[in-house]
Amino acid sequence: MTRRLTLVRHAKADTALPGQQDWDRVLDRRGQLDAPEMARRLRSRKLKPDLILSSPAVRALSTASIMARELKVHADRIAQDERLYLADPKRIVEVVRELGGDAQHVMVFAHNPGITDCANKLSAGEHIDTLPTCGVFTARFAVDDWSQLDWASSLETEFDYPRNLA
Repeated sequence: MTRRLTLVRHAKADTALPGQQDWDRVLDRRGQLDAPEMARRLRSRKLKPDLILSSPAVRALSTASIMARELKVHADRIAQDERLYLADPKRIVEVVRELGGDAQHVMVFAHNPGITDCANKLSAGEHIDTLPTCGVFTARFAVDDWSQLDWASSLETEFDYPRNLA
């Protein structure tokens, strides 16, 4: 059996205002435009997740919510997990292994540098220098259960980002 994992870096966010916590940064205008565009690209390739796992930081959860709406993923299929806030690759995979359940396609919304590093560690081939804001990395894995997800084990990968014109 194969399962698909999609990693998404949150869309472009405003810089923190004086006294504002990093956690509370909101999407800027470009981020608000990029998120639905990237979801439309996924939809055109028939890539709809069964489960969305998101950092609860405002910019990540906003990106997840916008993309879920565009992909017609019900809000009850979005789970927030604080461990995804500024998580390293090991933590991201740990969350997927623990919460992926029976989902065939899990989508994770998190932050750099962890999300880029995770994509590179999972990929059996392609290397990404940096996953741009609202960049999307998706990979298929030959696993029966998410607990079997392992480094460098992808069967195939795809990488897209808002300014990619290909």
